[in-house]
Amino acid sequence: MDALDLNLLLALDALLDTNSVTEAARRLHTSTSAMSRTLTRLRAVLGDPLLVRSGRQLVPTPRALELRHDVAGLVDQARLLLTTRDGNGAGRHRDFVVRVADSVVARLTGPLLAAVRAQLPGVTVRLLAADAGDAAVALRDGRVDVEVGMIGQTDPETVVKRLFADRWVGVAAAGHPFGADRPTVAAYASAQHLEVSATGRTHSPIDDRLALHGRTRRVLATVPDLATALFTVGSTELVCPVPELLSRPARTALGLTMFEIPLPLPAPVVAMAWHPRNTADAGHRALRDLIGAVLHDTPKPGPVPVAAPA
Repeated sequence: MDALDLNLLLALDALLDTNSVTEAARRLHTSTSAMSRTLTRLRAVLGDPLLVRSGRQLVPTPRALELRHDVAGLVDQARLLLTTRDGNGAGRHRDFVVRVADSVVARLTGPLLAAVRAQLPGVTVRLLAADAGDAAVALRDGRVDVEVGMIGQTDPETVVKRLFADRWVGVAAAGHPFGADRPTVAAYASAQHLEVSATGRTHSPIDDRLALHGRTRRVLATVPDLATALFTVGSTELVCPVPELLSRPARTALGLTMFEIPLPLPAPVVAMAWHPRNTADAGHRALRDLIGAVLHDTPKPGPVPVAAPA
């Protein structure tokens, strides 16, 4: 039986991570036919087909799923061993892609880049707008190194670390009546509403809570991001739910009114996610530590408001 050398291990990692001979070949800068021959060799070495045809796609066998994380870890350790020059690998020249939810980007960007410049001078950070539709896929295929935001469902293999919990508040133009007197459920329901939704969805947990009081609201419009929402309410009579801590700097700068939404709402939780193959990487870990430190320094929200009578 052939020995499993490092080149085979790299190929196995690429094949198990992509479930594709073509993509694995592209990642390792080789031909599809060469990668196909390598897969044949790996099948012989491991005594398992590893990837099998299902329609137009290849799917991993149970044995391949068992191997995936261990192989990724071994490859990461090998890369660190063979490429580290400064003792821990964190200071090397690296290029990281960090995808950040629009609600978080203003709070994170300045402090993170200042910290990177001071502590990781060889690192370049490319900040991209979040795309909730393919977060896990982008992390898995290496297009994104870290995802930061209110992370929902992900692949079971994705590592997710909670950073802090915010709370929902209402925001309106300066001088809005809700700023002087906390609205009742009835008054809040009857207001003109704006929602932040990248997909144009108007329904939210607010509507579920209003339904418990036998009330509904009308959402006059949606906007794709928090910044647009804050500018919009400043020149209209609309009210909009926003995360209190994350919106605080912009809300204050624009002179907007904040008010308590008279409904108990689930707390928005800010987290970061990454693929487990990067967990042990010194540079990746150093960047994650800086992201965590910046967002852990976020001031704590006030107490969650108690629901007002309908």
